[in-house]
Amino acid sequence: MGRSSVPLVAYARAADGVDVTVDQWVGPASFDRLPVHGPHAHDFLVLVLVADGHGGLRVDDRDVPLTPGDVLVVAPGAVVAPSPDALSPATDVWMVSFPVDVVDPRTTGSLVSWRSHPLLAPLLGRGRAGGQRFTVPPGERGWWLEHVRALDDEIRARRDGAAAAVRAYLTLLLIALTRLESAVTEELRDRDEPLLAAVFDVVEQRFREPLSLRDVAAAVGRTPGHVTTVVGRRTGRTVQQWITERRLREARRLLHDTDLTVAGVAARVGFRDAGYFVRRFRAEHGVPPGRWRAAGI
Repeated sequence: MGRSSVPLVAYARAADGVDVTVDQWVGPASFDRLPVHGPHAHDFLVLVLVADGHGGLRVDDRDVPLTPGDVLVVAPGAVVAPSPDALSPATDVWMVSFPVDVVDPRTTGSLVSWRSHPLLAPLLGRGRAGGQRFTVPPGERGWWLEHVRALDDEIRARRDGAAAAVRAYLTLLLIALTRLESAVTEELRDRDEPLLAAVFDVVEQRFREPLSLRDVAAAVGRTPGHVTTVVGRRTGRTVQQWITERRLREARRLLHDTDLTVAGVAARVGFRDAGYFVRRFRAEHGVPPGRWRAAGI
């Protein structure tokens, strides 16, 4: 069945602007609540977190097994075929659904626009736009469940400031996904051409200092244009985006693990202007560094 022949499920927008939905599936019968029982697609993003049990979905003609700790990201437009018979009776699955513009109103539904966004780019994975599966380490699964349940509570309670609170919880979940994506970076380093590995090595060694595309290209002995082409083709990101991602990943670690001031963190990770660091952090994570630290992620 082609994409043009499957039903497209549209996200039902809320009048109060809380455009995130959380559903829990417990056992195979939960599929009875789906709006479409056969193959279908969505115009919104779906994060599927497996708390318990096992099962599987078919995404874009690819069978995706699901086991405890898996997070499956289903992109808008992907053809999903539920397989109720494949779910074990003990299956406990949480599904978080939201339109892409909830993450950033400036972002369109086009997958091309995702590649420049730090919280959406990881969801494209290694070129598989339809469905990307991540595995949450056992020690972090409690945190994921706690935050999904807290997100669900905010959505259901609709307290004052609910839209902002919901977006904050969603942002924390997407940041956690970027951490899981660091394993993808290591895989790219291991399996792709030597030039890509060399670029990642330069970024890893020098992200704490002033570093530009031209610096990276000089370090690997290639022209900036050639490096841009190879990195963009293999990863879907620019060299500068990888530098920024690495700096912010280290910034998150320092905010969590140390008592450094925000200015101190900025200096440690290669931002010479603390004000610019704060603006960049807020733009990419939805909250400034101080509030991110207070949230305790």
